[in-house]
Amino acid sequence: MNTLIVGNESESLNLIKEALKLRRHTIIVKAPGDIKPGLASQGNYSLVVFPEITEDSLLLFRQIKAMDTTDSIVIVTVLDQYTISQFHDLLDAGVDQCIVESIYDEKRLDIRLAFAEKLAQDKRDRSVIEQKLRESEARYRSIVETTVDAIITINHRGLIRTFNKAAEDLFQYDATEVIGKNVHILMPEPYKSEHDDYLENYLKTGIRKIIGIGREVTGKRKGGSTFPMYLAVSKVEIRNQTIFTGIIRDITKQRRLEQEILRTSEHERRRIGQDLHDGLGQMLTGIGLISKNITTNLKKEDHALADQSEEITSLIREADQFARELARGLVPVELDSEGLTAALGRLTSHAEKLFRISCSFQSTGKVHLDDATHVTHLYRIAQEAISNAVKHGSASEVAIQLAGSKGHVRLRVDDNGSGFPDDWDQKGGLGVRIMQFRASLIGANLEISDSNLGGARVTCTMPLINGE
Repeated sequence: MNTLIVGNESESLNLIKEALKLRRHTIIVKAPGDIKPGLASQGNYSLVVFPEITEDSLLLFRQIKAMDTTDSIVIVTVLDQYTISQFHDLLDAGVDQCIVESIYDEKRLDIRLAFAEKLAQDKRDRSVIEQKLRESEARYRSIVETTVDAIITINHRGLIRTFNKAAEDLFQYDATEVIGKNVHILMPEPYKSEHDDYLENYLKTGIRKIIGIGREVTGKRKGGSTFPMYLAVSKVEIRNQTIFTGIIRDITKQRRLEQEILRTSEHERRRIGQDLHDGLGQMLTGIGLISKNITTNLKKEDHALADQSEEITSLIREADQFARELARGLVPVELDSEGLTAALGRLTSHAEKLFRISCSFQSTGKVHLDDATHVTHLYRIAQEAISNAVKHGSASEVAIQLAGSKGHVRLRVDDNGSGFPDDWDQKGGLGVRIMQFRASLIGANLEISDSNLGGARVTCTMPLINGE
C-alpha cells in the first residue's frame, strides 16, 4: 500500500514510519512545506499520515478533502496530550482516523494502522464502484437521451419515473410535467380507464398482454391529439421494486402510407365490384331475359330443346345472382348511405343464410362515423371475424355487438366455436393479421380473448377524435 507521511523529522514520524514498514507499506516522507493538495492523488496514495498537528496541516487537510480526486484517500493523524483539544477541528477538517496516545505502544499502533488500511481499502473499493456507476449512468443517459425512440419507465403503480427527450418531443410534455404522474395521462379513452386494472391484474396473476410482446397502441399528446405507436414493454426487479420500461416508436408516417395503399386497394375493389354489378351483372340479366323468351317460345312449339333451354336459363339466373353476391361483398354500398349499424344488420342476415348459423346483432349507444374509411374497416373486421368463427372454429352461433360513446366505438364479435390457441399472437393466420392491420390503420386496438359463449371473442376498440 502506498503511504505518504507529511511532517518534519521527529520521534513520532520515525515511529509511524517503522510501524508502516513492518506492514510492508511503500512510504514517501515529505515536509509540510513541500506538499500541495494535488500531490496526494498524483502519487496514488491510499494513506496520508500526519504525525503532528499544526495550523498548516489543518489547512492542508481541508484542501485535500476538497479535491474530487482524493475520495479514496484516508487521512490519519496522531494526537497527544498537547493536541487532544484539536480533535473537533480535525473532524471538521475531514480527518478519517486519529491515533491517540498509542503511538508508543507497538501492538496498539499496529492495530490502529490495520484499521486505517481496512478503511482505505473500503474507500478505494467504494470509489471504484461509484466510478463504474457514474460511467454506467453516463452511458445510459447518452443512449437514452440521444435515441430516436421515446423511453419511459414507470413503477408498479403506473407512476412515471423517467421520461427521455424523445418522449418529450413525441408527447409534447416536459419531463417535469409528467414525472410522478400516472402514465395513463398519455393514453386516450378507453385505454386510460382500463390501464390501472390491467397493471393490477398482471401483478396479481402474471397474465400479460403487452409486456415482453410488443404491440401497436394509441397514444395521446398534451394537446389531446392521438397518434398510432408501437409499444414494447419490459419488466425488471430493482431492489425489490418492479420497474416497467416502455420503448415507443411513432408509426404515424407508416400508417399514412399503409392507409394510402389500402385506400387504393379499396378503390380498386370497389371498381371491380361495380363492374361486376353494372357490367357483368347487367349482361347476365339481359342474357337471362333473352334465354327466358327463347325457352318460352320453344315450349310453345313443343320443341325437343325446350328443357335444355330452360336449364340454361336457370344457370344464367344463378350466375347473375352469384355475380351480384360477389359485387355486394366487394362493395357494401349501404355503408355510405345507411351507416355501419345498418350494414352490420345486413351482414348478420347474410351470414345466417350463407353459413346456416345463428347470428345476432345488437347496437347500443350512438354510433356516428363521418369517415367512410373507418366504417369500411370496422365492417371488414366484423366480416372476417364471422368467417374465421365458422371456417376455423366450427361455430354455430355468433353474436355481434356495436357500442358507441362520446369517446370511442367498440365492436365485439363472440362465437361458440373452438376458440383461438394460447399462442395465437405468434401463430395467427392471415385472417387475424388482416384484422389487426385494419384496426391499426384506423387507430383502433384489436384484442382476442375467450368468449362467454364458449369460443372466441374479437374486440375492436376505436377512440374517437373530439367525439367525432
